Amino acid sequence: MSVRGTLRRHRLISPVLSLSAAVVLASSLSACSDDEPAAKNYTVPTTLCGVAVDSAQVKTLLPGGDSLTSATSKPNGGTTRCDLSVDGKPALRLAQAWWGRLDTGATVAAAYSGTKGGETTGDYRYVWTSKAGVGKTASCTSPEHPEMRLFAIIQVLDSGAGDKTAMKSLINSYTETVNQSEDCE
Repeated sequence: MSVRGTLRRHRLISPVLSLSAAVVLASSLSACSDDEPAAKNYTVPTTLCGVAVDSAQVKTLLPGGDSLTSATSKPNGGTTRCDLSVDGKPALRLAQAWWGRLDTGATVAAAYSGTKGGETTGDYRYVWTSKAGVGKTASCTSPEHPEMRLFAIIQVLDSGAGDKTAMKSLINSYTETVNQSEDCE
């Protein structure tokens, strides 16, 4: 092979090796940064928007960050929302909404994002995924909503967070607490 042929071959291989080295370096760096989740340097209160919660269960579904804030809103006459933000970014929503007495957790879940393909209990009272959960209270009624039943809804709003086991546990405990709240007779 001539010197000219060797140089031409070297020029073709050299950029390929450089590109390969860059890909390996980039994947190594991203693997290191994904190994450790960001620390959760905030405290989750035991009551959120007037409802007692298991703060450890809630924290499992939140992203890392330094500060946690909550805000309550009532978008209509039958819904109360408690939105949690971490470092000013939406992270988690806990809600209570009145739906028809004959509705199930499965029928109500269809109205909320993140519930598609969720697991359900045998009685369809609860539905959950890693990103959302819906639970029907056992006996919660109200004179303001005589033909309705109160449902509990939890939605993970942070795209990087979510845990199916934690959601199942939290939607069950949150629904039971809502069922015993002052909003129920």
